[in-house]
Amino acid sequence: MSHAFSANLFTLCAGTVTLFQLALVAGAPWGQLTQGGRVGGALPLAGRLVALASALLLVAFIVAVRARARTDRFRRMAWVVVAYCALGIVANAATPSAPERALWLPVVTLMFGASLHVARRRAPTRDVP
Repeated sequence: MSHAFSANLFTLCAGTVTLFQLALVAGAPWGQLTQGGRVGGALPLAGRLVALASALLLVAFIVAVRARARTDRFRRMAWVVVAYCALGIVANAATPSAPERALWLPVVTLMFGASLHVARRRAPTRDVP
């Protein structure tokens, strides 16, 4: 699997989550699918602010993973993304909300695998004369 493919997979997954978070900010009634599933319906203001922060963070993660797939830059940031996704796996596996777990655990697991593949990218070797 190429690093470009992994970056595209990460972008697809994280982009989907970003759109979901922005829908929550706009008042979508999906509270049971996020933040532990404690809120049915639309999130209150504090929950919407958390969703907005998550969306912005995910956009930064997409930029970092895509850049890392093409260059040697963003090496540390790519590992931050991997760690964040690993924590996301733990959080989504432990959530009391079965619908949240069923929806997001597979997504964040794909994000973890894709970001790990990109983060492990080795610098291309150069021929030395």
